[in-house]
Amino acid sequence: MEQRCIHCGSPMKSLFIQYSPGNIRLMKCDSCKAIADEYIECEIMILLIDLILHKHKAYRHLLYNTMYSDMADVQGLLWKSSVVYLLLDACNSRVLLLKTNIEEGGFLGSSFSSMWPCWKVLLDVFVVNLIALMVLLFLTRTFLSSSEIIMYKDLLLAVIISSYWKTFVIAMMVWKFPPSVIFILDMLVLSSNAVALKVMTRSTMTRSILVCFSAHVVKFLVGPLLEILL
Repeated sequence: MEQRCIHCGSPMKSLFIQYSPGNIRLMKCDSCKAIADEYIECEIMILLIDLILHKHKAYRHLLYNTMYSDMADVQGLLWKSSVVYLLLDACNSRVLLLKTNIEEGGFLGSSFSSMWPCWKVLLDVFVVNLIALMVLLFLTRTFLSSSEIIMYKDLLLAVIISSYWKTFVIAMMVWKFPPSVIFILDMLVLSSNAVALKVMTRSTMTRSILVCFSAHVVKFLVGPLLEILL
């Protein structure tokens, strides 16, 4: 995939010219006449703040100009991010079950003994996410119009990377939070996925939200069904 201007999304041959180590000049976009990607000279914290604020230009920088740079190993990044995504989702399921059991009056020991073994949790998470991602990719290709051909692995990587809110589950394993926080994180993941899909497909925000919401509904319905079957 080509690098792009973070403001208008136009393809860019180069984002900057390097005269010497540490001495670069940022290129301007021929379409909008703005600096194509000012995040190149910004601190990582500024990018993180703009990602949290759901700014489209921050997502364009992350999904186009960072992941698909010349130095990026896209295939390796996809596998590593997929593993981290599944592990975080497994932690999400275990934390939610543990906190729910404790609030219902169960003891810590009985809560752990009533939970599934780790391999069953991982199997459940893998199957649920596989079905949800297949639904998401199918709906994206069907309902989100795009003027260019987008590979499935590119959409998959965009969805996984934009689910960075799941990393906050690690904090829930250390500090006490009500179970409702997990559902809030799920809503933030949904909105972040919608922005990523809008940036990748150049579709409307309403359609992107509906596609992501449909995939999350499928995930929510399939999860309890698999618990009964397994």
